[in-house]
Amino acid sequence: MERFTRLYLAIDATTRTSEKVTHLRDYFASAAPADAAWAVFFLTGHRLRRVITPKTLRAWVAEASGYPPWLITACRERVGDLAETMSLLLPAAETHDPLPLHRAVEERIAPLRRCDEETQRALVTATWAALPDDMRFVWNKLLLGSFRVGVGRRLVTRALAKVADIEPAIVAHRLMGGLTPTPEAYTQLVASEADVVEAGLRPYPFCLAHGLDDPPSETCGSRVDWQVEWKWDGIRAQLLRRGDDVVVWSRGEEIVNEQFPEIAAAGADLPPGTTLDGEILAWSDDRPLPFAALQRRLGRRMTQLALWTEVPVAFIAFDLLEQSGGDARERPLRERRAALETLLDGFDALSPLRPAPIVPAATWAEVAAARAEARTRGAEGLMIKRLDAAYGVGRERGVWWKWKVDPHHVDAVLIAAERGHGRRAGLFTDYTFGLWDGEVLVPVAKAYSGLTNEEIRAVDRHVRATTRERHGPVHVVTPELVFEIAFERVQASTRHRSGVAVRFPRMTRWRTDKKPEEADTLPTLKRLIDDGDAA
Repeated sequence: MERFTRLYLAIDATTRTSEKVTHLRDYFASAAPADAAWAVFFLTGHRLRRVITPKTLRAWVAEASGYPPWLITACRERVGDLAETMSLLLPAAETHDPLPLHRAVEERIAPLRRCDEETQRALVTATWAALPDDMRFVWNKLLLGSFRVGVGRRLVTRALAKVADIEPAIVAHRLMGGLTPTPEAYTQLVASEADVVEAGLRPYPFCLAHGLDDPPSETCGSRVDWQVEWKWDGIRAQLLRRGDDVVVWSRGEEIVNEQFPEIAAAGADLPPGTTLDGEILAWSDDRPLPFAALQRRLGRRMTQLALWTEVPVAFIAFDLLEQSGGDARERPLRERRAALETLLDGFDALSPLRPAPIVPAATWAEVAAARAEARTRGAEGLMIKRLDAAYGVGRERGVWWKWKVDPHHVDAVLIAAERGHGRRAGLFTDYTFGLWDGEVLVPVAKAYSGLTNEEIRAVDRHVRATTRERHGPVHVVTPELVFEIAFERVQASTRHRSGVAVRFPRMTRWRTDKKPEEADTLPTLKRLIDDGDAA
């Protein structure tokens, strides 16, 4: 735990990517495989399932520290992070246990799910008493399933590649599908390329697009060098047929065969040794349904057969990554696309597998006109892909561009706020916005991005000065401030009081020129549903 804690604090103290990679490389170069395996697990975004509720942990902290529960709750609201709050309020460690990371997880966290509450309390409080403050803080985050630090899979991959002296793409591929946190799995992860036979049902790292800020005529050069497709709002996935096995992997590295059994069944008709990259969409009458319809499938099991007909789906394939068991990613896109079309040509119209349609636009002006029609087709915009490019790993600038439609905007009133987390702890940074429905402000969106630090501090002062009610961490404020809110799409929703749900809301302007009574209305927002956004 001591070395892993030092790594956490070092990464958290810098914003420089090169320094983060150096810290990671140094850690992995000297860490025992048992510890390194768990470090990779946590640093790449995986978490242990939480088995003890925050309420229970707060009660144990109150018992161990002597502070009343209400004070611990108040401190949590001020600090913004329960793991840090607990580490600050607990008494100083009685001993210093040089607990390695793998034992801290395997002996102090993993057994908790098999224990009764009294045994859990004894194990947790004994660990608190044996760890210094910093180590206790990091262990608390692992315990709560809230471990986050400023690195992603890409930086971890780069560091491991340096340690192993192999290409980052090889490490990225080995990490796909998750890493079992064992010494043996870590040893294979960093083995030389010749020492490892690549795994059978592992997906490939996904190629991702950069957002296009300027028109493609100014960025991309000749139109003939690029393929243009619709950008869909679904679930990115890979469909693998290897041997007799078929696996549907989401970009979140989850196997979703049970949520989409008809796609898995169709995958069995692909030739062995085939991997397709594409988008899973709710699909009917040759067009996508709203993302809200697709969400009904998520987390469901194949026993719920009614959803098959209520929410039909399609796998819109836009790339061929593996053909006849061979890696096709280094071939140029124009070759991969031609092979994809030939492969899917034999599937009938009722199959959920279909190639992504190419946008028939001969000039950049026609591409721009197609983008203007994207919402009417149920798309978010366009994908623009270089025809002579290989399939990349992660975001490689200049290979794939996404040119999304301009967002919708409404002027909404700030009606409530909550304190932020991490570096924003102690400031009100998470906001709820409302629109007028008659003479009542109805909540329609939550947003926490888009303001400068100076604006955040000004809004924080307003929240503190005008709070009228408190409901737990939520402060209801006097409705005085107006903000321009941008969002991608509007969907009808029976789960929201407003009757609508907006996709990806964020603040774009503080409308200091507007009074709250000048903000937009709920009917204005609902009219956008009828523009082809969703319904």
